[in-house]
Amino acid sequence: MTAAPVLSFPPDLPRPRIRKVAAVINPLSHSVGPAAVATLTETVAGFGLPLHLASPEPEGLGVAIQGALDAGPDLLVVLAGDGTAREAARLCGPDGPLLAVLPGGTMNVLSHALYGLGPWPEILKGLLETGVEQMQSGGKVGGRPFYVAAVLGSPALWAPVREAVRAMRLPTAWKRGRSALSQAFAGRLRFEADGRPRRKTTGLGLICPMISRVLPNDTQALEAALLDQRDIAEVLRLGGFHLLGDWRADPKVATLQCVHGEVWARRPIPAILDGESFRLERLVSIEFVPRAYRALAPGPQ
Repeated sequence: MTAAPVLSFPPDLPRPRIRKVAAVINPLSHSVGPAAVATLTETVAGFGLPLHLASPEPEGLGVAIQGALDAGPDLLVVLAGDGTAREAARLCGPDGPLLAVLPGGTMNVLSHALYGLGPWPEILKGLLETGVEQMQSGGKVGGRPFYVAAVLGSPALWAPVREAVRAMRLPTAWKRGRSALSQAFAGRLRFEADGRPRRKTTGLGLICPMISRVLPNDTQALEAALLDQRDIAEVLRLGGFHLLGDWRADPKVATLQCVHGEVWARRPIPAILDGESFRLERLVSIEFVPRAYRALAPGPQ
């Protein structure tokens, strides 16, 4: 593989027996393209594995994932955007087939967390050669699952700005930035976790152990980060959490572990779950999910 994976796994993880592969491809997604079907088919055939493949229109991806699971594969491969990746992990669950999420969207949050950067054909080939099984944890906010991280409150307003800048859509970025600034101090969150005293914050990050820099991968809790933004300078410094440096070192950030919690506000809460934007209810629950789905993870290099 061309890039070292973000995660490292113990060498004694079980090598799965894969006899049948199913794949769902969104050919219209950001970085997929019309040759993806042929490339994926050829890669899987090179390992002598039968393949059930679906390449539907974007509105049919959910049905296609369920159809792929109904085919009874040992491994489900998804090449699409962040929303499809989240849905595939949700539908696979802890008792379903192994899941390999390849980078086919714009942010590719889950894929990059699992496999790092690199061309998806090389990632898939490496997984089929040496991949191992690992149970992954996750979380839920208001019943909606996430498998990498969730951002609630005013920092969530900055994700569309960041993506517009990355795509060099500068007029769009300017418009979205003005909107985000106008809402940055419109409301504060109240956060309570695991019986601790209630905390007020302008932003809340919920981070799964597999990407946390401070929690071991087997920690049975989410890392919760509270951001206290009181002026525009702090918004620009902390907006989006990871735009500048290590936000944990900032004096305006407090972190703790969270298994169960609640967040409430006076108005609907803006949120980003694994790269997808949501507008949540005014009161939402938080839950750590210790057994979320079974990933086909990078094997020993």
